[in-house]
Amino acid sequence: MTDQANMTLETIELITADKPDASVIWLHGLGADGHDFEALVPELKLPDSLAIRFIFPHAPYRPITLNNGYVMRGWYDIKSLAFGADEDQLGIHESAQALDELIDQEISRGISSERIILAGFSQGGAIVLHTALRSRHPLAGTLALSTYVPLSDSLASEASQSNKTMPLFMAHGLQDDIVNYKYGAQSRMLLMDQGYKVDWHDYPMSHSVCMEEISDIRHWIIQLLGDKN
Repeated sequence: MTDQANMTLETIELITADKPDASVIWLHGLGADGHDFEALVPELKLPDSLAIRFIFPHAPYRPITLNNGYVMRGWYDIKSLAFGADEDQLGIHESAQALDELIDQEISRGISSERIILAGFSQGGAIVLHTALRSRHPLAGTLALSTYVPLSDSLASEASQSNKTMPLFMAHGLQDDIVNYKYGAQSRMLLMDQGYKVDWHDYPMSHSVCMEEISDIRHWIIQLLGDKN
């Protein structure tokens, strides 16, 4: 297992065109790995004019209490599927720090923070929400799929002013049997109550991604990154 205290994430990278001037850092869900959303890039059918570096990190291996301590890739431990129940604060903070390092890496490679999108599914979505809302860097936007806001009680006191107006795309399946739809909806209301504008989408699906959702994500990315001026 990875030493969580000094976690450097292994990643997969895909570049849509030479000399990328934007980055999308995309985190997978519990038990998957960075390959999980790799095939999504060609499905987005992004215009040739967009030169984007897609980065897909692998979460470290860790025992997951909910799965009887079975060791799998995960961004943090889960003890219950109930919203806000006994959350793994240490694991969430460590993964957020590792994601912060990936943001810093992209900036050091010449990508403006305002052309960096954080994206994530399920557990990965929870980490990108936690990180983006607290990031000192103004980001292009955050894409949070089939997920929820973790450590929500601390958000108001820890939120960064740099991203109070950051575009937020949230999507959830109406029949989600892993991260219940109501938890996503509660997270949406929590964010709106704190002044965030949420571009909310729901789809007739379970804990997954559908073609209509991919089309909506495509338009959202083009809207955010299409203008290079």
